[in-house]
Amino acid sequence: MGFKCGIVGLPNVGKSTLFNALTQTAAAQAENYPFCTIEPNVGEVAVPDPRLSELAEIAGSGEIIPTRLTFVDIAGLVRGASKGEGLGNQFLGHVREVDAIAFVVRCFEDDDVTHVEGRIDPLADAETIETELMLADMESLEKRIPNLEKRLRANDKEAKVAIELINRSLEKLRDGKPARTVEIADDERKAFDALNLLTSKPVLYVCNVDEGSAADGNAFSKRVEEKAAADGAAAVVISAKIEAEIALLPDDERAEFLETLGLEEPGLNRLIRAGYGLLDLVTFFTVGPKEARAWTVHRGARAPQAAGVIHTDFEKGFIRAETISYTDFVKLGGENGAKEAGRMRLEGKEYLVQDGDVFHFRFAA
Repeated sequence: MGFKCGIVGLPNVGKSTLFNALTQTAAAQAENYPFCTIEPNVGEVAVPDPRLSELAEIAGSGEIIPTRLTFVDIAGLVRGASKGEGLGNQFLGHVREVDAIAFVVRCFEDDDVTHVEGRIDPLADAETIETELMLADMESLEKRIPNLEKRLRANDKEAKVAIELINRSLEKLRDGKPARTVEIADDERKAFDALNLLTSKPVLYVCNVDEGSAADGNAFSKRVEEKAAADGAAAVVISAKIEAEIALLPDDERAEFLETLGLEEPGLNRLIRAGYGLLDLVTFFTVGPKEARAWTVHRGARAPQAAGVIHTDFEKGFIRAETISYTDFVKLGGENGAKEAGRMRLEGKEYLVQDGDVFHFRFAA
């Protein structure tokens, strides 16, 4: 099961530098000119979760396998992308393929790094990106209406639902609001998701600051954080330049380097966790002598779906899930202690997976 978070932004805001640090590779060219990233670069990163190491230590697991998140570095957008300017068509196509979007905005001044619009204004950068995505969504929806109207005259029920959702979405978009602000009922969710609108995807603002502002941010990033709060979105302050340096350091030197900067952990850890939260994911664990492993499902998933992430046969033949909360597993010294204390539960097909559940699935072959 893959979960993709796209890294988007105007040229020269630090996207590729950030991506390189995320994947600890130089796969993406971080050069000082627009469109240096022609094809999207894809990298998988481990999601930092100290609970996994603790579970492994208690169970004496031979291997630790974290859950992973995919980041996609997408070619820089410019004004007019929705009309094909720059690498517009490629850009929009790649954005459609991700599950969530991280808007990287420039929150630093540097005369040696050219801004494509000749000024440093992170809110304007974010507005440019959002506007191009909204224009593309409007064009996409308007093109679908004639065919749906024909189907509607033939009393097509699916067409009726689709055109209602399109009209509500267009009303928001024409009012300058993204599609994620459209109110959707539970029974409409599947049809709405099928529209695959760019602005229906959840958004995270990534404030790329100078090295001196990595710990506390600056005036630019404060403005972005205020906007994010007003929009009900999240924001992360990070210095891509520092993160690129940290990524190249040996593990035993990182803590000292972070301490000199007043940082408790790499900013990338916060970014990865924020991306994970943005996708509304939860983690469950399987723990044993061979391995301790973290797995990912969407919030609201039921026990059989979680079993299916491990193997499709587990979901098909699901009988029950032997379940221990992370807190009980740690507090009671592992599986045996939890069983003896009566803290292991037998959960059925309707059980909603909780973040931190430790599962052992029973299934019929």
